[in-house]
Amino acid sequence: MDMNLKKITALMIILLLTFSAFGCGKQTPKSGEGNLTVYTSFYVMYDFAKKIGGDKAEVINMVPAGTEPHDWEPSAADIAGLERADIFIYNGKGMEHWTEDVLKTIGSNKLITVEASAGIEDVQGDHSDPHVWLSPMNAKKQMENIKDAFVEADPENAEYYEANFSKYSAELDALDAEFKSVIEPLPRRDIVVSHEAFGYLCKAYGLRQIAVEGLSPDSEPDAARVSDIIRFIKENNVKVIFFESLSSAKVAQTISANSGAKAEVLNPLEGLTDEEIKNGEDYFSVMRKNLAALKNALE
Repeated sequence: MDMNLKKITALMIILLLTFSAFGCGKQTPKSGEGNLTVYTSFYVMYDFAKKIGGDKAEVINMVPAGTEPHDWEPSAADIAGLERADIFIYNGKGMEHWTEDVLKTIGSNKLITVEASAGIEDVQGDHSDPHVWLSPMNAKKQMENIKDAFVEADPENAEYYEANFSKYSAELDALDAEFKSVIEPLPRRDIVVSHEAFGYLCKAYGLRQIAVEGLSPDSEPDAARVSDIIRFIKENNVKVIFFESLSSAKVAQTISANSGAKAEVLNPLEGLTDEEIKNGEDYFSVMRKNLAALKNALE
């Protein structure tokens, strides 16, 4: 009888230890049906996270589709969502002015935060231009940083995330090669843009941006600056002035009407519309459209 009691007691201890091991084995809990919950600060971070996370993650883009992200701020509901998330991915370099204050309010000790631009050298020696992803090689580094966060949060699926990164890393190498092969032979090197967002793209491929206005997409130039740009376009036979899909085309159209240059879109990928997303547009398709637009302007 005593022997049977000892056996039962030993079995109960083993079962308790087993359940404890299952309950404490993972420090970063995953939501839903085993998937990670990932919040991203704007479209391109969302796109990169979707590509790495695949069907192992629920990825939420905090900025609504078609919204210009520079001046956007999260609501109380957005912050509450972050409290429940496993990973938060943001660009950094001043793109999201709200992140530092918001992260201070987050009570969750399991939230992994990813500054995707970490390790990327500033194009102007400071944090004034955050648009690092417009160089495919910088985008590759950002995807790597995002992949590392997925592996940290969910080591059981590390091979899956590594495989996804390898796939898109190769695609980014191919995209970079396309840009080089198309742009290098072209005779022109100056692009006129409404918003000074293309420094990393220009540095990667030996171009120079002539900006109507600085880094804020909503600011408007004074009359003297507009006159200078019109003069530059005429003196250098510039074919195209670029504006952005989420910003007003008014200034670009005014310059176009007074200079003879066409006003066309060069997309900095800060956000896509619902229709563009529904039609399957993503980082790669938009960047190839940008390449076609650059080719047309620089021929």
